[in-house]
Amino acid sequence: MSFRRIIGIIVYGLGLATLVLTQTESPAFNGHITEDPTQLLGKYLSLDKKGARLEAYSTEVLKPFVAWREEPVWGKVVIISDYQIIEDVAKWQILSAMEAKVPVVFNVLGTMHWESVTFVPEAHQEFQYFHIKAVHDRWQIMAPQLPPHVGRQRMVDFVRWADLHETNIEKKARFAHLKSQLEAQKG
Repeated sequence: MSFRRIIGIIVYGLGLATLVLTQTESPAFNGHITEDPTQLLGKYLSLDKKGARLEAYSTEVLKPFVAWREEPVWGKVVIISDYQIIEDVAKWQILSAMEAKVPVVFNVLGTMHWESVTFVPEAHQEFQYFHIKAVHDRWQIMAPQLPPHVGRQRMVDFVRWADLHETNIEKKARFAHLKSQLEAQKG
């Protein structure tokens, strides 16, 4: 039996143990290594899609999920319609019994640039491997540190809020144009 197959069986066993433990203990997710590491990734991606990284104060909610302590100032936001975590362990890059790279596919609609307040449509699928590792007794995302990947409707709502609070006429016009660009996207 190959090393990769053995690791796959171990990870699968951890997943089954996680299922049993989470059903018999607390139903709340806490990132413990007895839980399926894709739950951590799913929670992180869900919060990102909902815009948790759009404002500095809201990034605090993501700190338990990631190894990095500082969020860079991003000049752009990737607008997505959805994402898919590949849960098939055979498609993962298993690094050790407690460390793997899990593939995620994002359905990208385009990129919104902060400085120019513009949206550049560019529909495609973005494929990323998320490096997940057990740190002490919790799973953590080690890499990659990507710009925010936010859902289209959440970004429309965020731009609408920014437009309502803007007093500069020129900036209000840019926000209105950006909002119409985002609303025109399918997904």
